[in-house]
Amino acid sequence: MAPHGFSRTPEELSAARSEALRGAAVGAAKFGIATAFLGLGGTLFSPIYRALTIQFKVYLQVSGMTLGGWIEADKRFRAWEHLRVREKRRLKALERDEGVWREWEKMVEEDVVGKGNGEEKKAGVK
Repeated sequence: MAPHGFSRTPEELSAARSEALRGAAVGAAKFGIATAFLGLGGTLFSPIYRALTIQFKVYLQVSGMTLGGWIEADKRFRAWEHLRVREKRRLKALERDEGVWREWEKMVEEDVVGKGNGEEKKAGVK
């Protein structure tokens, strides 16, 4: 069930998925670069890191990339969702304001038409 009663259309779901995938790719790249530099530093300066097997070093690299992808995807999806909620609230407010504006226009038209007819009758204009 969608939060706050907002239903998701297929277009919105597709847009959300795309934004999360972009975030995952960017996050994996960022954290991949960071873990690569950490691995390089470990290789150059740490005898313990050098003693690790290649499989474990790959595991550490992939773990960092997975973590980065997860964090960035979540961050981007939350930002996307926040923008959509704000947009829907803004549209509801605009619809409400348009309704109030139409009511005012009706009142003014009734007032003008009512005054116009009354003045013509008082002046004796046929």
